[in-house]
Amino acid sequence: MSFFQQFKEFAIRGNVLDLAVGVIIGGAFGKIVSSFINDIVMPPLGLLVGGVDVKHLSLVLKEGYVDSKGALVESVTLNYGMFIQNVVDFTFIAFAIFVAIKGIQTLKKKEEVSEEKAVATPTEKLLEEIRDLLKK
Repeated sequence: MSFFQQFKEFAIRGNVLDLAVGVIIGGAFGKIVSSFINDIVMPPLGLLVGGVDVKHLSLVLKEGYVDSKGALVESVTLNYGMFIQNVVDFTFIAFAIFVAIKGIQTLKKKEEVSEEKAVATPTEKLLEEIRDLLKK
């Protein structure tokens, strides 16, 4: 079997397609959460810390200057505000994924229990009949 045939079989399997869909949905979900953090959560947080935009908080390590040729040399900054924003972003995304996975697991457990109840083995059917006869 050639390499390309093996790859084709691998790509056609559902797992690869599921992974591709998951990556696309995950990217879109990340954008939604980032927008929620940037546009809804961080502005009130900025007001609480003195009316500043949190993502622009930084510590200047070296001031910018104009060199001898007249070119502007940018200042060197430690952008801790962006770090804070990314940590909040990550925390919300991780929490949302945790809640989604817990919900899916709960649904699967309910589904498994209902399937177990719906499909009785011949032995279980026989025992149920015996139980019903004993009740009579």
